[in-house]
Amino acid sequence: MLDIVKLTMGLLSLVLVINISGKGNLAPSSAMDQVLNYVLGGIVGGVIYNPGISVLQYFIILMIWTIIVLLLKWLKTNSIMFKSIIDGQPVILIKKGELDVEACRRAGLTANDIAFKLRTNGIYSIKKVKRAVLEQNGQLIVVLQDEENPKYPIITDGTVQTNILEVIDKDTEWLETTLKEMGYDNISDIFLAEYDNGKINVVTY
Repeated sequence: MLDIVKLTMGLLSLVLVINISGKGNLAPSSAMDQVLNYVLGGIVGGVIYNPGISVLQYFIILMIWTIIVLLLKWLKTNSIMFKSIIDGQPVILIKKGELDVEACRRAGLTANDIAFKLRTNGIYSIKKVKRAVLEQNGQLIVVLQDEENPKYPIITDGTVQTNILEVIDKDTEWLETTLKEMGYDNISDIFLAEYDNGKINVVTY
């Protein structure tokens, strides 16, 4: 009976954390999201089969973990520096058909890893790649040379993506001038800005 109570509490806590912290945990986009899911699963599984932990102790553990998850989520949302430290930044591995070997080494990827990731995207030649970015969740996002209208996120969460500006042969000065002409004086007020076919589409907070 006690195990049933613990199992029910664990199920409810999982649902609560996912609903409060956001549905992003269902498809983790960063290493931290993965770790949070693993640890919560470990807490639930470990406690259920440990008769030495009471229901009250279990409840306290779940509450502490929920608070930690929400605190980390809040810090990621409100602190660009904290988000960068915890989640890291996307890494450009291939630009205009040229492979950045040092970037691959910093990301801990071998030549075989790169070739495998490209093959899973149906690509067998680096020269066909205009841009390949390793995202925080380990996925490789590829833009091919013959793709005429890719959309580039040049601002995310109020932060200018300078590496993206380099890809489209623009700089921060150009971006600030263009945004001011559009009526946007403060980049920190912009949730998302995409560069699409020579135009900037802006979504503010």
